[in-house]
Amino acid sequence: MWPSVTTVGLETVVGLESATSGALAPAVLGAQPTDALAWIAIATFVAALLARWRGAAGPARSLGAAAWVAFGTYWLSMAPYYYYDVQSPLQTILALAALPLCVYAGSLLFRGRDSLFVLTKAVAIMGVIYLPAETIPFVRQWLIETTAAQTHYGMELLGHSPGINEGANGYESRFDFDSDETVTGRTTYIVMACTGLGSMAIFGGLIAAVKAPLKRKATAFALAIGVIWFLNLVRNVFIGLASPWGWFQQDWLVSFMTTYMGAEANRVSYLVAHNYISQLLSVVALVGITLLVIKILPEVLRPLEEVLFIFTGTEYDLERALGNDVRADGGTEVDGSRSGD
Repeated sequence: MWPSVTTVGLETVVGLESATSGALAPAVLGAQPTDALAWIAIATFVAALLARWRGAAGPARSLGAAAWVAFGTYWLSMAPYYYYDVQSPLQTILALAALPLCVYAGSLLFRGRDSLFVLTKAVAIMGVIYLPAETIPFVRQWLIETTAAQTHYGMELLGHSPGINEGANGYESRFDFDSDETVTGRTTYIVMACTGLGSMAIFGGLIAAVKAPLKRKATAFALAIGVIWFLNLVRNVFIGLASPWGWFQQDWLVSFMTTYMGAEANRVSYLVAHNYISQLLSVVALVGITLLVIKILPEVLRPLEEVLFIFTGTEYDLERALGNDVRADGGTEVDGSRSGD
């Protein structure tokens, strides 16, 4: 969700949708140069998996390593945008950390840590889920406008009915608050990043990448998608109301944000609601959803162990850490002996 401000009947876009939600669109559609890196990375991930499937271990490792480097380079290229335009400390830090972490992952894979192929497969599937929805115009429009309509309905439940009109992205996604009646004179509009598809793709990739019975995978996927959809809707309603009504326009906070964070005074509520409260709570929510998924599909512990190894360089046994009743092969401990599905 991005803010806009109405002045003398004209809408001035503060956040540009094409800079993030278009960040994974192909260059042939006129998107950012960094977009090509995302496509190259995902295509190379897929090529690595195909090579491994065909039994070409050496080429698979080389392609996988190259894919990880391209993936990290893409996220590093987004750091200036997150810092200057979005003004999000969390996203900036993650973008800066992405390249060294991805290079490390690629080097581990290249040197023979084949267990990383599960994580590689997960990332490839994430891209395959996200990129088509991002780049097919009618799918993209449907996702954005449907999310906007659902968010507006959520606002109505809380007593606000601003209506929806065309946002800076050309879709019916802008909440039409009257700038003369609101505290900040600003409103917001829904972009692709507000649909929750990115988080859904993460869990879709993790769940699809592991080997497990289809019934448990489908159950875990349905649970993750349902929870993400609901929490994302709550997030959109929260930001959509906090920005125009100035829920965080306290003098001390405005002074701090304008003096030390370079924020515009009437944009403070949006930044606090979007970049700090919502993003931090999103991290907590993702951890919670992950734990729920693990209960149904313990197999996802394997790629998560690889993520921890990349971050720390230490081998972890999440099965043991989470208790003997959770096993990465889907079985359980029964009277000291293991049983599977």
